[in-house]
Amino acid sequence: MIKKKYLSKGLASLGILFSGVVTAQQVVTPNNQNTASQLQLNTITTAVPFLMISPDSRSGAMGDAGVATSPDAFSNHWNPSKLAFIEDEAGFSMSYSPWLRNLVGDISLSYISGYKRINRMSTMGASLRYFSLGEITFTDVNGNNIGNFTPNEWAFDVSYGMQLSDEFSIGMALRYINSNLTQGLTVNNTDTRPGRSVAADVSAFYQNPDIEISDYDATFRAGIAISNIGAKMSYTDNDQSDFLPTNLRLGASLELELDEYNTIMFTGEANKLLVPTPPAYMGDSSGQIVFENGEPVIASGKDPDVSVTNGILQSFSDAPGNVTGFDAAGNAIVEPGSIRREEFNEVTLSGGMEYWYDKQFAVRMGYFYENPTKGNRQYFTMGLGLKLTVFSLDISYLVGNARQNPLANTVRFSLQFNFDDFKQQNQEGNL
Repeated sequence: MIKKKYLSKGLASLGILFSGVVTAQQVVTPNNQNTASQLQLNTITTAVPFLMISPDSRSGAMGDAGVATSPDAFSNHWNPSKLAFIEDEAGFSMSYSPWLRNLVGDISLSYISGYKRINRMSTMGASLRYFSLGEITFTDVNGNNIGNFTPNEWAFDVSYGMQLSDEFSIGMALRYINSNLTQGLTVNNTDTRPGRSVAADVSAFYQNPDIEISDYDATFRAGIAISNIGAKMSYTDNDQSDFLPTNLRLGASLELELDEYNTIMFTGEANKLLVPTPPAYMGDSSGQIVFENGEPVIASGKDPDVSVTNGILQSFSDAPGNVTGFDAAGNAIVEPGSIRREEFNEVTLSGGMEYWYDKQFAVRMGYFYENPTKGNRQYFTMGLGLKLTVFSLDISYLVGNARQNPLANTVRFSLQFNFDDFKQQNQEGNL
């Protein structure tokens, strides 16, 4: 048994990674229509949400938008097809972020990535992501200490981007995921084990540097990526398993060269989880879920216990909406238009801007929005970038919304190394 105060720390880390509020769909019942008519919180949760954390300071400073920004070494995470447009032969990057510091002091995300151009049209990349949940003390039922453990999760990726034309590229990534949260402890007479899975990303990227807006040279970019398409993950040997955070990203950016020294870029992005939305379940007069043949009775929405493919397809139309009551036959009455509204509420929006002076100093800012019924993450971001001779340094800072936000004051640090700059510096030193 895990001591409650330490277990709550681990669960909070998992549950609040992406949600200001984490709660299940309200149970509705014909005898309690006042409850059914209230604002329904229906946050979607998945296994290994750490895969959705922005790993780098640049995108982190622009509201967590990165699917359509200019290519860099962190493209492995955002959009592998961007790798095909990297001009340098090879590069390497690393990033570190203390996480949820408003709650605990020893949770962090570390990320390293690199790329190597194969030929004029294609580039390979790889990355390793490591998420540490800090130290947790395990105890038995009598409160005796049985040891300390540091739960952790990690994922290793191999990615590939290929140009199909001077303006368009496609890409993909393969990912191995390992999530070790319990050290094999027995919980409620059930043996646990690390969760493992494999997943893939598919993406496309468009870049046109030959446009002109109000006499300014400009570059337009657009990107789309579906990430974490893979098998469900389980931490036990029974049939319980959870969806990976399969996610659709769609975005665009516009970069303007104001003059020889000043450049500014604007970007916007929309994200949607492609996993089932929890349905609204039928309840009895006491508020308990009604079961039939051992399964809970769904009042509105769709059965979430489906295959990965079906889960992706039904994620666009399975929101239960706002159940306001029941007709004489016991069928749920759903508020008109609420299903469509809930589907739109599942889309998060992010956007930002990046200003460069002389391609050496950058200022960034952005905003992220998530609907209150789907987690209520809302925050401003800001950051700075500095490019030196052979490497660049970036830092970002997250400012939470007005209410207490566990993500507030999050800081990310990133370094990028360009091997071409190393070669150029060595050549100049030998002259």
